[in-house]
Amino acid sequence: MEDKYLTQSPAGEFIMFASGDGKVRVECRFESNTLWLSQGMICELYGKAKATISEHIKNIFADGELEENSVVRFYRTTASDGKNYQIQYFSLPLILAVGYRVRSPRGTQFRQWATQTLQEYLIKGFVMDDERLKNPPVGSSAVPDYFDEMLERIRD
Repeated sequence: MEDKYLTQSPAGEFIMFASGDGKVRVECRFESNTLWLSQGMICELYGKAKATISEHIKNIFADGELEENSVVRFYRTTASDGKNYQIQYFSLPLILAVGYRVRSPRGTQFRQWATQTLQEYLIKGFVMDDERLKNPPVGSSAVPDYFDEMLERIRD
């Protein structure tokens, strides 16, 4: 999982993730300064069954690692049958916590990426997403552009 696999969709509300092997593409909802995935999307991201992801989520809450009310949100979606359904979505902290628990090739890929990113941050004091810097969000995009903030902080 490398930064080059995160891309912004044209609507600006979603960010697309594609696995390094190109087998998985997950569209992530971006809202309230975080990413949101449904349980099904988390299953697809890490290549695990719903029961496995459910168990990890349950344990994350039971262990007190995260508080459910801070990482869960419901979104209404219209299914192919034309009916509206409330779908439970989980924010980035929970997605990451599951990634550290799941045992799968994609889970390993995730942990390698996360370790590399954290290591770069600890050594350099920063991490850069080159693609997002080259192609910042435009117009009324819900995805914020932090480039100006970064420049201000460098100048101070």
